[in-house]
Amino acid sequence: MEQRGFVFIEENLLSPAQAVATFLARVAVSPRAPERIRLEDSFGRILAERVVADADYPSVPRSAMDGFAIDAAHAPGTFAIVGAIAMGRPWGAPLRPGETVRIPTGGVVPDGADTVVPIEDVRQASQSVAIETAIDAGANVNPRAGDMRAGTAVLEPGTRIGGPQMGVLATLGVTAVPVFPRPRIAVISSGDELVPPAMHPADGQVRDSNRHAIAGALQAMGAQPVHGATVADVPGALERALRRALSEADAAIVTGGSSVGELDRTPAAIAALGAPGVLVHGLRVKPGKPTVLAAVGSKPVIGLPGNPTSALVILEAVVAPIVGALAGAPVPVATVVASLGSPAHSRRGWTWFVPVRLEARGDEWSAWPMPVRSSLVSLTAHADGYIVVPEETEDLEMGSRVTVHRFV
Repeated sequence: MEQRGFVFIEENLLSPAQAVATFLARVAVSPRAPERIRLEDSFGRILAERVVADADYPSVPRSAMDGFAIDAAHAPGTFAIVGAIAMGRPWGAPLRPGETVRIPTGGVVPDGADTVVPIEDVRQASQSVAIETAIDAGANVNPRAGDMRAGTAVLEPGTRIGGPQMGVLATLGVTAVPVFPRPRIAVISSGDELVPPAMHPADGQVRDSNRHAIAGALQAMGAQPVHGATVADVPGALERALRRALSEADAAIVTGGSSVGELDRTPAAIAALGAPGVLVHGLRVKPGKPTVLAAVGSKPVIGLPGNPTSALVILEAVVAPIVGALAGAPVPVATVVASLGSPAHSRRGWTWFVPVRLEARGDEWSAWPMPVRSSLVSLTAHADGYIVVPEETEDLEMGSRVTVHRFV
């Protein structure tokens, strides 16, 4: 995008989607080399290698019901009960024609049997059972390799590990799980008006809250936030802070200092650190127009607005794909379809991200747009997510069906 001293040229501003595509086309963003962690610590992590079945599962046919194991070719008929199968122990010898054994769910189906008849479908005497109808061979039996076959891929790289995946890994005996490291993302605040949360702010000062909101959102995305400096508006300070941060982290996020005022030094500080530098400065979006997407080498550097709501919305709506590329998998987004409780207004030709509050009404959801003002630090704490008003739409009427993107 053409720049003239980092002043926005409105006709050249990119949409959010264009900006992310431009960035990822120029910067080779990827996770760090895999690490191995304990199975019990793997929940929520991103699998880094393909997992292949080491054997057939199940290794032998197993019963899917409590019942009697028979050879289906001899039904209907009467079968002599010759014993009962215990869990975890196979039957010692093949069944002969006309014989059956009691079998629990999960029990090993013995040789000489190919079918399990549920208890409720037999007429039982003391030493025999009568089966009065024909039954299909293989009924109520989980066949060998019916779940996983030796050598086949079961889980692919980029899989986010949840409870079901942990169960599969345990079944396969994978106790040292290969995962991508959580990306380390430094969070830097910029502005003379900022003081630590423990301090009482004087008139004109504010507590440095953005860094904690951003760090929390990054953690929910699967990243490891690293708190960097709070930088004063003096020449060279932000450049030094970024240089230190990038020596330790995989990426850096600066909140504040990305607009076009004389003290807004983020783009110049990034440019001084090395190529490719600033790739996108300013988006055709509200809120979040002064967003910066940049990189030093392959390490992303993101400049977010100082407005708390703008910073969080842009982080989740625009920056999340970059975080996902660092983490090894897309950041999961939960959505809810709702009806607008009041109109939502936008500007044609621009993308608008509108924070909303959700209300449940029976089986339906209502979404209520919330105002975005620079002074409203608490807005996103009360918002449940945001809706996207696309460029071709100017207004959404009350009752319009919208997709609400839940905050992570």
